[in-house]
Order: sequence, then C-alpha cells, then structure tokens
Amino acid sequence: MAMRPLVVLALAVALAGVALGGGAAEGAGECGRASPDRMALRMAPCISAADEPDSAPSSSCCSAVHTIGKSPSCLCAVMLSGTAKMAGIRPEVAITIPKRCNIADRPVGYKCG
Repeated sequence: MAMRPLVVLALAVALAGVALGGGAAEGAGECGRASPDRMALRMAPCISAADEPDSAPSSSCCSAVHTIGKSPSCLCAVMLSGTAKMAGIRPEVAITIPKRCNIADRPVGYKCG
C-alpha cells in the first residue's frame, strides 16, 4: 500500500508534463478538446479500483467514470493513455470499473484496444 502515494504523484507529474508540453493537439479527439492524458487525472479516485478487480470503487470514482464513460472511446483512450500506463493502471482491470459502479448505460461488451 506504500506505492499508492507514489502512483498518485506519478500521475500528477505526468499530467503536469502534458499540460506544460501542450500535449493536446489542436482540434477535438476522443475526449473532445482535452487529451486522454489530461482526462486521466479525473480518474485519480479510481486508482485502488484499477488495482484490485474485486474492490468496490468509491463514489467519486464512479462519478468520474460515469462522466467520462458518456464517450466510450474517450474512456478507452484514458485507460490506454501514457499517463495511465505510467501510473501502473491495468486496462483489463480498469475496464471493469463501469460494471462495478453499476452504471446502467455503460456500453455492454465494449472492448478497448
């Protein structure tokens, strides 16, 4: 559990690098005008749920997933982003969070990558 603060710190540092480096291209992508790396910061409350496939996600995690999950392609882009990879997020576990949050309007059978 001592790794959790380091993971959050790595996520924040990576995101700061994206923000300072202008990581988002002009125009809209999977997540609109925000880059998937920038949107990954909103998933910070989901760190423990992305580590443990049997854990119950927090309400703040479920809220973030519900908001980002309105665009399945954005949610996948966030889960596969460089920021998520640097934070040690396993996409195969993270993609189960919408189901664990009991989000009724989640895309059934949607696969990332």
